[in-house]
Amino acid sequence: MVSEMKNGSGRRFAHALLVLIVFFGLATVCYGLQQLPVIETVGVGEPAGLSTGGITIVQLSDLHVTGRADVWRLRYALRLIERTDPDLIVLTGDFVRGSAAGIDLALPVLRTLEAPLGVYAVLGNHDLWSDREAVARGLAEAGIDLLVNRGLAIEQGEARFYLAGLDDAWSGRPDLDAATAGNTGHLPVVVLLHEPDLGQEILRSGRAWLLLSGHSHGGQVRLPGIGAIILPEHGREYDQGLYGVGEGWLYVNRGLGTAAIPVRLGCRPEVTVLEVYPPQVLKVRAP
Repeated sequence: MVSEMKNGSGRRFAHALLVLIVFFGLATVCYGLQQLPVIETVGVGEPAGLSTGGITIVQLSDLHVTGRADVWRLRYALRLIERTDPDLIVLTGDFVRGSAAGIDLALPVLRTLEAPLGVYAVLGNHDLWSDREAVARGLAEAGIDLLVNRGLAIEQGEARFYLAGLDDAWSGRPDLDAATAGNTGHLPVVVLLHEPDLGQEILRSGRAWLLLSGHSHGGQVRLPGIGAIILPEHGREYDQGLYGVGEGWLYVNRGLGTAAIPVRLGCRPEVTVLEVYPPQVLKVRAP
């Protein structure tokens, strides 16, 4: 009798242990999947006077490279980008976190970025808090054109617009007048600015058609029916995705990396693919 009781207890213990192992195994797999970047494809209608012929813009943001895991995630994102065949690649700040050493870790990967219309970037608050000069040097070594309160006309084939990059709005000195001074042809303006909430005034003023940003990380942790639990300053009103602001568009990329706490849940890292269509095409594609 005692032997049977021991055997029964042993079987129950083994069963419970197996259930725990399976549970934690599945939880680990699910958590790991939350850290893998995904492609978010977004369609926006081109403004009057812009003829793109179907331009595709890929956006990366908030890499926050501090170690090998971040570099691996960046490599994974680049494999996703290779599937999209972009015309233009933009990076909207926060390449590092805590130390500018992360830019050196990311260099071998960043050097592989290429697109027919170029690869451009702006800085974020963490870049300025770490070492903006070191980050800028790293981007230059990678062949990425850093736009700090400056811009350029992009006119190739059917693509005709002005790309303007602003200094970080939180810790720098953004100057839209300086950034768009070269827009003598009055082309539609696409602005790169790290913090989304500080970009809404630009769109409401009608001085830009499209503004691309990051910063918020989408909150990193999002709960069903609630949304983001914590959002950073200057990234609380617009925290992820596409917004119509004034007569223009604001897109907030969730980023690749993390800040404060190295956790994502219900908020996967993203590679944004923005496809610009004539307005009538966009209406047909809309659900």
